[in-house]
Amino acid sequence: MHTVQLLSQAIDTARRAGYQIREESLDGAGGGHCLIRGKKCLLLDLTQTHREQLDDVLDALRSEPNLAVVGMAPALAELLQVSPLRRAA
Repeated sequence: MHTVQLLSQAIDTARRAGYQIREESLDGAGGGHCLIRGKKCLLLDLTQTHREQLDDVLDALRSEPNLAVVGMAPALAELLQVSPLRRAA
């Protein structure tokens, strides 16, 4: 699967996991995830490659304790090393 497709699926999964996604041009400073006033935020640097952005999203998802209740594509589950059978009810 293409990196761009995986990135799109990862962003969708992060949204379902409760992340607010912000995509901004940060001149290569990089993105990341954090809590702001109790809300999960994921900042993606649009000047980075799609692979670097995907790595930031995967990092956020790996820290997600409720990942088991978030459905995801098998290719994404493989990257996260979780069972693709974990589907939202």
